[in-house]
Amino acid sequence: MDRYLIWMRLYMSVEFSLLELASVRLNESPCDSFNHALDYANAADALGFKRFWLAEHHNMQGIASSATSVLIGHIANNTRQIRVGSGGIMLPNHSPLIVAEQFGTLASLYGERIDLGLGRAPGTDPVTSRALKRDEHAAENFAQEVQIIQQLLQPSQPQQRLRAVPGEDTQVPIWILGSSLYSAGLAAQLGLPYSFAGHFAPTYMRAALKRYRAEFRPSAQLEKPYFMLGLPIVWGETAHQAQLNATTGIQRILALFRGEPMWMRPPIDPTQLDWSAGERHSVEEFLGLAQIGDELQLLDGLQQLRDELAVDEFMFTIDVFDKELRLQTLSILANIQQHLR
Repeated sequence: MDRYLIWMRLYMSVEFSLLELASVRLNESPCDSFNHALDYANAADALGFKRFWLAEHHNMQGIASSATSVLIGHIANNTRQIRVGSGGIMLPNHSPLIVAEQFGTLASLYGERIDLGLGRAPGTDPVTSRALKRDEHAAENFAQEVQIIQQLLQPSQPQQRLRAVPGEDTQVPIWILGSSLYSAGLAAQLGLPYSFAGHFAPTYMRAALKRYRAEFRPSAQLEKPYFMLGLPIVWGETAHQAQLNATTGIQRILALFRGEPMWMRPPIDPTQLDWSAGERHSVEEFLGLAQIGDELQLLDGLQQLRDELAVDEFMFTIDVFDKELRLQTLSILANIQQHLR
């Protein structure tokens, strides 16, 4: 372990946060999901979790977080301390001015608790992308549009013609989200915190982290690199129970690969999963960073990642069917956090 990683481990505590998709359970409504998301956020708030982010997805049955900024306002209005933000806003779907105005409005309402995570992917299929009425080549302008949003959220300059009202001088913290070397390089170049999407695309995580830290340039927002790692986590009182609980997420990933509705389904015996060898390989690759087990197994897995990568913050996705189990998992994680070194 090099000196930088040793220093990070010894002198900085690791933060725990959550990523939420407002998942819709089988035979429930989006409203049910929003109510549970709020209960989930309040439990995380009470336990001292750092952030509660909502992801933008469109045209996906089973995911109700398409109006991301609206849900951020709902959660922020009904919580006290936890930071609330986007994980992320998919910038190809939006104009930079609209994003700055929306998050400037949120910051005007909820102060310094708002985060703006920006992603380069559309978060949907090509047909839906066209329906969102944005240029199909918008992703190519991602770096430029990020910088436009940065400018719009800063104090306005004399003779500045384009302003975000509200928005200017709110200085909402911007994050770069991604799963590639490109996103890592951009976050480093702009001196922004970087959140890696290890919860669904873990392949390039280590290479992206290496590039981000090697190329990082200090900025007005951030003096040194700050790395958040997203990953799935499933707890059970026993290892066997955790594997059973994890089948809810596996069924959902299979539905995604097959182009089927992604309702949250009850767990099933792992031996009853109906998948081909190829599908199993793809799911296991998707879940390459997933932590599944009892409390000691989760602690050991997170400690290993912490030791290897000097992660500043973990952002968890918890795809389990039982709502009380998801809330209970938060208490388990809060206990684990106290034992991480």
